[in-house]
Amino acid sequence: MNSDKKSKRQERREKIARQDRRSRLRTIGLIMLGAAFVVFAVVWPQLRPPAEVVAVDPGTHPNPNDNSMGAADAPIVIEEFSDFQCPYCEQFHQETEPLLRQYYIDTGKVRFVYRSMGNFVSDNIARSTGAIPKTESQDAALAMYCAGDQNKFWEMHAHLFANVLGEDAGSYTDARLKRIAETTGLDMEQFNSCYDSGKYEDRVQQDFEDGQAAGVNGTPGFLVTYTVNGEERTKLIEGAQPFTVFQQELEAVLNEIEAQ
Repeated sequence: MNSDKKSKRQERREKIARQDRRSRLRTIGLIMLGAAFVVFAVVWPQLRPPAEVVAVDPGTHPNPNDNSMGAADAPIVIEEFSDFQCPYCEQFHQETEPLLRQYYIDTGKVRFVYRSMGNFVSDNIARSTGAIPKTESQDAALAMYCAGDQNKFWEMHAHLFANVLGEDAGSYTDARLKRIAETTGLDMEQFNSCYDSGKYEDRVQQDFEDGQAAGVNGTPGFLVTYTVNGEERTKLIEGAQPFTVFQQELEAVLNEIEAQ
């Protein structure tokens, strides 16, 4: 009788042990599958043939100086915090930026500065997971600043927006960024040396930190800075607002400046 009870207890223990082993194996299998998926998602865009790169007319940019354009002594400075993979940033670039150039930058009223905030997505991921992934937006910003070394910042800026395929969809793999740089007309030996070294990684991170300090919580965000009676003042315009919104804000600022 005791032997039978012991045998049944042993059977139950062995059954539980088998179930535990199967459960652990399933868990390990799911973890490995997830890891393989992540590796594939990261590696595949770099390995697949880059999508065709299109050439565009970058337009004219008054008094270009690295990442800024417009008169150095303009009474208003607008800093755009942007992301080349952000559709609203692309919308601003296509629809509103040309009008700002025409009515405010070309006329000496505004100096316009472009800064990257492509770290925005990776920072949110880092806060939730503890990992800091490298994003295509950050790589695009590195490429943009490397183009600035050759006085082609705004030309590269235009070509990056013209060749976006979607968020982390292979728009800005290393290979494709180099093709975009070549299409932009850069000296490729100089560009490759700059880009491959990560020369501007600290600058890209500083852009992000300055955007956060200015209160930018998404892209695009625009920090408007001007001086009245010796006091520096700022306004924040958030989102891809239509030109009329910028016009209203800028005219109000110009009225403030003129009234001092």
